[in-house]
Amino acid sequence: MSLFEGIRLAFHAIATAKLRAFFTLLGIIVSVAFLVAVTAIIQGMNAYVRENITDAVIGTNSFQVRRTPLAVGLIDDDELKRIARRPLISLEDARVVADALPEAEAVAFQSGWPTPQSTIVYRNRSINDVLVFGITPPYQIVRDYRFEAGVPLSGPDVTERRYVAVLGFGIADTLFASPEEAVGKRIRVGGREMTVKGVIAKKGRVLGQSFDGFVLLPYSTFEAMYGRRKTTVVSVKVREAEAMETGMARAEEAMRIAHRLRPGEENDFTIDKADALVSFWKGLTGVLFAVVPTVVGIGIVVGGIVIMNIMLMTVNERTREIGIRKSIGATRRDILRQFLIEAVVLSFLGGILGVLTGWLLASTVASVTPLPARVTAWAVGVALALGAGTGVLFGVYPASRAARLDPVTALGAE
Repeated sequence: MSLFEGIRLAFHAIATAKLRAFFTLLGIIVSVAFLVAVTAIIQGMNAYVRENITDAVIGTNSFQVRRTPLAVGLIDDDELKRIARRPLISLEDARVVADALPEAEAVAFQSGWPTPQSTIVYRNRSINDVLVFGITPPYQIVRDYRFEAGVPLSGPDVTERRYVAVLGFGIADTLFASPEEAVGKRIRVGGREMTVKGVIAKKGRVLGQSFDGFVLLPYSTFEAMYGRRKTTVVSVKVREAEAMETGMARAEEAMRIAHRLRPGEENDFTIDKADALVSFWKGLTGVLFAVVPTVVGIGIVVGGIVIMNIMLMTVNERTREIGIRKSIGATRRDILRQFLIEAVVLSFLGGILGVLTGWLLASTVASVTPLPARVTAWAVGVALALGAGTGVLFGVYPASRAARLDPVTALGAE
């Protein structure tokens, strides 16, 4: 029997019992759909973190000198206690790093956690719970901010502790008719009157979270209003990505000297770049990837057992057909191949339906929620291979049982 003839007979058998075939494949369809959908969401999130969130949090070609690492969620309690004893990153540290990296495009100092939230008021309009950050002017370069209107914060704003502010696009859009109208107006931030110097161009949303709802203040003004934060950060932007590693090494050396750390003594600070955030996220999604195969495996085994039982029942129902085929010259190998191909085709169809269902689920999640989803070729390949493999694994026994039937006994069956 040729492969083509075996596939034709398999489709004919499936077509004559469509409903039974569907319920036979339900376990595989659900398992494969779950694999494709969850993998698509995780892969989409990984790409989204890599392409959007890392730049939004750290900046392009940038690294940070921090008291606490970005991957704090993966640190044990003892390590957290050691980190809590570290000294705060200071403005003097920012100057030390800037002196060590004169060729850097920008070295900035910024407030960290906990970020205060304040009510922003202009005349009879107000916005509650707006994030307020204290910065030095180079921070606007590190974050690649473009200005829709007005000008950035400047050095004298910090040194003279001026009560001026730069608004995120969302704040200006809510309080004023246009970004241009906001410039020069006086608003109240946390009860203090500020003059708006500029409005940052729209950054958009990431995972449903707006990146336009903030206010930037000169760091000296911020500290006078809100006090010093438990964490502060030095951000460094280099001109080319190739200079990152060298810049990080020189910043580390300068910080160790400034903090009077002896050779062999561990750092009392952390230097992080975007890779740290990506690694942190992949560590979290790795837990999901560890669970997914278990769930899918259980579903595949259940689906395979169902296929095997249905195929055994099919062999019993088609005993006379097997006898007739053997009496006109079909060999054991032909019968074995026929039923094995039927099991593989059946489970492969389940894999295809599962992939389509998973793709539909992933697309639905991406369209109705902030979660991105990307169906990757390798996930589809694995899903189809699982479907076909299930047919081979669980179809061997029914096929071999059909091949061993005695033709005389089979012809006498009703």
